[in-house]
Amino acid sequence: MKHPNPMNQKYQEDFLNQCPEDMREYHARIFRIGNVAYRYHQLAATPSNEVLESYYAEWLEGIPANIREDMKKKGFNQCKTMFPFTRYVNEQEDVGMEAWMKENLSEKDYESYHGKKSNE
Repeated sequence: MKHPNPMNQKYQEDFLNQCPEDMREYHARIFRIGNVAYRYHQLAATPSNEVLESYYAEWLEGIPANIREDMKKKGFNQCKTMFPFTRYVNEQEDVGMEAWMKENLSEKDYESYHGKKSNE
């Protein structure tokens, strides 16, 4: 899966073209895994702000008090792009990260995502 931002796509392509042959697949895999994870977190922007603010209030209630206070200080606008919150939003929208990664990665990339050695 390619990065949705054309500038980042170009950077990744240029990097891979200049990468030593023996390291190219490793870096390509890292980019693919990162791009799939990035797109997963972007999904959290699809609900309306009203729904997101409701999720924010719920999310705050479920996190430890010391972290909750820090997230309240940061406020909704800053927190709405933080990975713990975006994952919470996606889970509330029935889009689990594990299922998303498995569905959008090749079998070898998915194994690598979990730190397993694939037979290459």
